[in-house]
Amino acid sequence: MSNLARIFAVAVAAATAAACLVSAPAIAVPDGVTAGVAVFDRRTGRFTESHDARVRFRSASIVKLLIALDFLWERAPAYDVPDADRTRLEPMLRSSDDAAASYYWRLNGYAAVVDRMVARLGLRDTAAPPTEWRTYWGYTAISAADTVRVYRYVLDEAPAPVRTFVMENLRLSTRCAVDHYDQSFGIPSAFARPWAVKQGWSGFGDAAPGPCAPQAVPVQRPTVSTAGTPGVPDLISEALHTTGVVGAGDRSIVVVYTLHPDGTAYERAATDLTRLTRGLRVPGATRS
Repeated sequence: MSNLARIFAVAVAAATAAACLVSAPAIAVPDGVTAGVAVFDRRTGRFTESHDARVRFRSASIVKLLIALDFLWERAPAYDVPDADRTRLEPMLRSSDDAAASYYWRLNGYAAVVDRMVARLGLRDTAAPPTEWRTYWGYTAISAADTVRVYRYVLDEAPAPVRTFVMENLRLSTRCAVDHYDQSFGIPSAFARPWAVKQGWSGFGDAAPGPCAPQAVPVQRPTVSTAGTPGVPDLISEALHTTGVVGAGDRSIVVVYTLHPDGTAYERAATDLTRLTRGLRVPGATRS
């Protein structure tokens, strides 16, 4: 092939790639909602969706993945889980038990839990809560991109006992959380099984009556906005997150972080998040 032919072929390929990017449908983020989205196809090793994937959000209960991994890391080489810990860790992963998360957060050094996992997994956007909120594990900062990295570690790099323990519990995610919130929003409502999920929410106090009643009680939260503070995520707006894997063989990692205008009802936020999630390009998924 002549140099001219090579140049022409490269130009055509570049134009085709650009056309594909332009023609790709934009992620439909609901009005008033701030979102960080990442969908990673493990078969091709590529992202099929990325929207503000490195923007930091407060993790809410998603940090429970790091809390569990930090605990398991120290159990090498057998990675056995004593019965006393199993009775805490299983509901923490399946039903988002806050008491269990607080127990390991205190036991293992508060921010040190996050600091260790950042170093171990090479996370770029994850950081422990501000010092004045050190007891609030849910105020850990994290991004959609870093969350994909966490799942890729669990699925592709973690020792088999660690992978089995974490993923089997995420596959058994319950509809009702320990604090009586309905955690079937996002991935569980948007896609048919198989899936495995870890959900997160923060700042709500109006869980709608339904299968998970009685009504939940909101936790204390800051009264001063942290918006614009370097490295600190928004700690005020209602936060609702869905993360996990979808499809046979855990083909796609799906991460959707959302913030909603202050005062948004939980049911409304769940509806908006599920609609956003259902509209994503998720290889291997069957929409429910």
